[in-house]
Amino acid sequence: MDAKVDLGGRTRDEDDRRLSKEFEAGAYTSTASERSNGVLSKEASVNGDDIPGDVEAAPEAQDESAPPDGGYGWVCVFCCMFITACTWGINASYGVYLSYYLTHDPPLFAEATSLDYAFVGGVTVGAGMLISPVANFFTRKFSSHVALLIGCTLQCASLIGASFAYRIWHLYLSQGALFGIGMGFIFVASVGIIPQWFDKKRSVANGISAAGSGIGGLAFSLGTNAMLQHLGLAWTFRITGIVAFTVNTTCSLLLRDRNKTINPDIRMFDLKILKRIEFLFIVGWGAFSMLGYVVIVYSLPNYGVSVGLTQKQGSIMAAVLNLGMAIGRPFVGLYSDTWGRINIAGALTFICALTVFIIWINATSFGVLIFFALINGAICGTFWATVAPVTAEVVSLKELPSALNLIWLFMVAPLTFSEPIGLALRQTHREPSGAETTKYLYPQIFSGLMYLVAATSMLLLRVWKIEFEDNKAGEDAGPESRFGKGRRRWLRWVKV
Repeated sequence: MDAKVDLGGRTRDEDDRRLSKEFEAGAYTSTASERSNGVLSKEASVNGDDIPGDVEAAPEAQDESAPPDGGYGWVCVFCCMFITACTWGINASYGVYLSYYLTHDPPLFAEATSLDYAFVGGVTVGAGMLISPVANFFTRKFSSHVALLIGCTLQCASLIGASFAYRIWHLYLSQGALFGIGMGFIFVASVGIIPQWFDKKRSVANGISAAGSGIGGLAFSLGTNAMLQHLGLAWTFRITGIVAFTVNTTCSLLLRDRNKTINPDIRMFDLKILKRIEFLFIVGWGAFSMLGYVVIVYSLPNYGVSVGLTQKQGSIMAAVLNLGMAIGRPFVGLYSDTWGRINIAGALTFICALTVFIIWINATSFGVLIFFALINGAICGTFWATVAPVTAEVVSLKELPSALNLIWLFMVAPLTFSEPIGLALRQTHREPSGAETTKYLYPQIFSGLMYLVAATSMLLLRVWKIEFEDNKAGEDAGPESRFGKGRRRWLRWVKV
């Protein structure tokens, strides 16, 4: 009997020492069920017939707030993609409406000017961003589903109301302000959901979601032009409203956030974030990008008409621009995860400026404009594809909703006034024959310069990020630990 007890004691001591040595040497790997807070427990039963018992461990205390990088998150990604298609996709087709308003004879709204029509589109996106604090409040006070369903209802009501408009101020209130408010509720309530589900795949998931803008813009640009020509303006609004309400409501009911698990800080205004220079770089990048982006998206169809193309060809250019967005944005997200979110956002913003200066300014034929629309469409909306992942690089996940909320507010002015600025910069000449010609050179230069300034903001953010990571590594770590060496050093400087 004593021998058996001594045997069990020796076995227990020897086994504990063996496990300790293996753990220190890195040879021992335990599963989630074999460790709890890094402490292993071992129990052995000793009797006359049994050898030492099996290892038992307390379950690991896992961080439930950590993004699962998949699972039901992919359902949320595709729901957000369809929601984006039926919000920003419809808004992206406004260039077709704008060209229709500007070229319709007789004028649809006798008292309206070209700036009125430009401001209708500007008010839409401006109101969408301006309403973000209210939408954020409803998301916090009630739930994401409540805010989403409010947005779906308002957006549908705006399009149905626009179908009865016969004065320009009717259009301001319906297609402009009310549509923007509905879109803002939907956007704010849904944009923060994907980062809650993904970490390593966050950019590609966000890119797939943002591609919905291109898919919707493609479908609604072609569909809107066809309906305008065959059914008229009123029924175009009504059919668009019914389709959007059906799709958005279905997807809103399927979406699922993780607010209860993460417990994010969803304050309307966390002004402390404004004290961070890195956050201001993101705001500058977004504001200047949007000043250039809206000019391209809204003006391209009418620019085609101004160089001699037909209204149908103008709508095709808008559709191809959105096709480029649908194709390009998932790849923007994919390479952002691979080569660094700040790097990709800054590089593509700079390339977008080059496409404006090199291709758009010199394009006068349908083929070249289609080429520009496809290439530029893939990268001109980089802000929308990467804003959430890039912001998550400089703020914590809990601060992300509040940070995005502030960003949307800063986007109000650029989104509202960009297209009016673009139309005001147009040069209009009357030929001896009485025909009126319009040149878009100054709006094109304005758009390209805005993208250059935006790219500069991202360059400054990249410098900050590298310095931040180096300081985090510590001065005592030495240059090799901070920067790496050889190929590792090069990758260290690239992937930020």
